Amino acid sequence: MKTLVTGATGFLGSHVARALAGRGEDVRVLVRPSSDLRALEGLNAERCTGDLRDRASLDRAMDGAGKVFHVAADYRLWARDPREIYESNVNGTRNLLDAARRAGVTKFVYTSTVATIAVPREGELPNERTQSSVDEMIGNYKRSKFEAEQCALRAAEAGLPVVIVNPTTPVGPGDWKPTPTGKIVVDFLNGRMPGYVDTGLNFVPVEDCAQGHLLAAERGRVGERYILGGRNLTLKQMLDILSSISGKSAPRWKFPHVLAYAAACVDTAVSRLLGREPRIPLEGVRMARHKMFVDTSKAERDLGFAPGPIEAALARAVEWYERNGYVAEGHAPAVAGARAA
Repeated sequence: MKTLVTGATGFLGSHVARALAGRGEDVRVLVRPSSDLRALEGLNAERCTGDLRDRASLDRAMDGAGKVFHVAADYRLWARDPREIYESNVNGTRNLLDAARRAGVTKFVYTSTVATIAVPREGELPNERTQSSVDEMIGNYKRSKFEAEQCALRAAEAGLPVVIVNPTTPVGPGDWKPTPTGKIVVDFLNGRMPGYVDTGLNFVPVEDCAQGHLLAAERGRVGERYILGGRNLTLKQMLDILSSISGKSAPRWKFPHVLAYAAACVDTAVSRLLGREPRIPLEGVRMARHKMFVDTSKAERDLGFAPGPIEAALARAVEWYERNGYVAEGHAPAVAGARAA
């Protein structure tokens, strides 16, 4: 039987596909005609052209598939037309769930995000039992992922064997796009970071996060969520780790959120005039007001998930960005934390 992976041209999805292929599974990847295929180089997998918005293409991709890993997502903190994000993340997920139901798959692993769980709460750190609402989601990306997760939960209740994983912030090699978090690393390496804001995230090595998907398929309970995370770090702590790895100085100035927000407003206005993506997304600044720290013990206990040290993952990321030409001069400064989460 085939194992279908969506999002294999992306950062986390490419690692999931490689982990499956490395275990000897017969992998099929869904790719759009316009996809950048660099992440698939050297991967032993069948390529099936299609789109999450095209139901007929999903039925073709699902033909002969026993398991599905739905990792694809439109991960942007800014879009000229936010409806595109919902079309891919919500309607696309619903379409794929329907196709999986018609195909009678034996396991469907849905990649959500820690953002649906890591909301401000008093007392204990948020975990899989934390009940959040769409009104607590900041920005279109988080809201779309919350709605898509609800689709996955309803599908599980209706009998589809869906297991949900909630990755935190993956870091490591192979981030071709790069992701918003990867852009922070690249900005740091290029000396484009005069300061940072007081925020925090949970970081996880991307290779281990991919292995967590396989563990969820093997050991996860249908209808359950599992946070695939590693270590809670403030942004300053993460930048200090990057400094020790690269030998570059970490930014010393901590900018107040109000200043970062004002900078984001100006940058957004200028970006609209120039027709480009903002370098400091407003949604990112709003997200950064809350440290997205979480309790990751459930996946460790129930799945045997055991991620490695984040220092080593960041070192692999730095080496990869340098080797692939991302470290160069000549770009405008950015405020660290405005792209995170």
